Amino acid sequence: MPFISQRAKLDLTTEEINRLEKIIHSRTESVSHIERAKMFLLYHQGETIASIGRILETNRAKVERHIDKILQFGLDIALNDLPRSGRPDTITKEDKAWLVSLACQKPKEFGYSYELWTTDLLAKHARNHCVENGHPTLQNLAKGTVSKILSANNVKPHKIKYYLEKRDPEFEQKMANVLYVYKEVEMVSKNDEQSMYAYISYDEKPGIQAIENIAPDLSPSPGTYSCLARDYEYVRHGTLSLMAGIDLVTGHILAQVEDRHRSIEFVEFLKMISEYYKDIEKIVIILDNHSAHISKETRAYLSTVPNRFEFVFTPKHGSWLNLIESFFGKMAKSMLRAIRVKTKEELKDRIYKYIKEINDCPTVYRWKYKMDDIEII
Repeated sequence: MPFISQRAKLDLTTEEINRLEKIIHSRTESVSHIERAKMFLLYHQGETIASIGRILETNRAKVERHIDKILQFGLDIALNDLPRSGRPDTITKEDKAWLVSLACQKPKEFGYSYELWTTDLLAKHARNHCVENGHPTLQNLAKGTVSKILSANNVKPHKIKYYLEKRDPEFEQKMANVLYVYKEVEMVSKNDEQSMYAYISYDEKPGIQAIENIAPDLSPSPGTYSCLARDYEYVRHGTLSLMAGIDLVTGHILAQVEDRHRSIEFVEFLKMISEYYKDIEKIVIILDNHSAHISKETRAYLSTVPNRFEFVFTPKHGSWLNLIESFFGKMAKSMLRAIRVKTKEELKDRIYKYIKEINDCPTVYRWKYKMDDIEII
C-alpha cells in the first residue's frame, strides 16, 4: 500500500508564487533564501519531502523543518530564520551607559594623544578602567561590541559634523539688509521702466592656479583611452585673483583679473564699474567685510564720489548670502576644472574669454531663501 503523507498541502497565491520565482532568479538574494524559495515552490507543485531533498541535494530533515515552518507561520516568516534566545546579555544597562558617556568625551581628556575615539582605543580604555569604575563585566569588551552599543545609542565619536557658530551679533539685521536688496531687484525686474540704480553682487576669487602640464594630454580614443589621460606631474606658474560683480538685474558679469586683490585693485574695480554705469545714479553693491573694502584707500576714493556707491555688507560667516558665490561655484566646476595653461597670461586670457561667453548669454540669478519674509514699504 503506497505511503500517504499526513502533512498538509501548501496553497500559494499567484502573488506569492511570483515572489518566490523572483527570489529564485535573483542575483542578489542570499543562497539560503533561494534554496527555501525552491523548496516551497516544489512542495506547492506536489513534490514530496524526499524528492525535494534529492532535487536540491540536501537532507530530508532540513526540508521538513522549512516546510513545517511555512505551514505554521506563513511565507514571510518562513523565508527568514525565527528569532533565537541567544546567549544571555551580561552587559548591563549601567555598563552601556558608562561606555556611552566615555564616547561622549574626547580621548585627550584621559591623557591620550588622539583627538577622536577609535573603537579599538575606546574598548582598550574601557577594559583597563572598568573595574575601578564599577563595571567589571566589561573586562573582555571587544571593539565589535563597542560598535554595537554606540550604534544602538546613535553615538559616532569617530566622526565630525561641522557647524558654524554665528559670531556676528548683527547677523539677522545684516541678512535682512541683503535680502532687502534682492527684493528691490525683484521689483525692478518686474517693472518695465529703467531703474536709476544698479545692483551688483561682488566678491573676489583668489588663488586661481596657473598650472602647466609637463607631458601632453592624451585625448580619448575608442578602444584605447575612454577618457582624457594626463601625466601626474605639473609645473606651477603662480596664482591670479578674479574680482567680479554680477548685475543682479541683467546677469551681466563685470570682472577684473589681477595678481592680487588689495585696496588698490578694488578701487580700480570701482572706477571700472562706475564708468560702465555712467548713466546710472547710484550703484548698490553687496559684498563682504574684507579689509580692502573698508580700508582708508577705499574710503578716500569713495569720498571723491559721494553718494555714488552704496555698500551692503553680508554678515560675518554669511558669504553664502552673496549671489556671486553661485557664479564662482559654477565657474570652478566647469571652466576652471582641471584647467592647464602655459603662463599666467594665458590663464588670464581664458578667464576673460569665459566671462565674455557668459555675457553673450547671461544668466539672471534669483534669490529665494526667506524672500517672503521681506516687505518693501
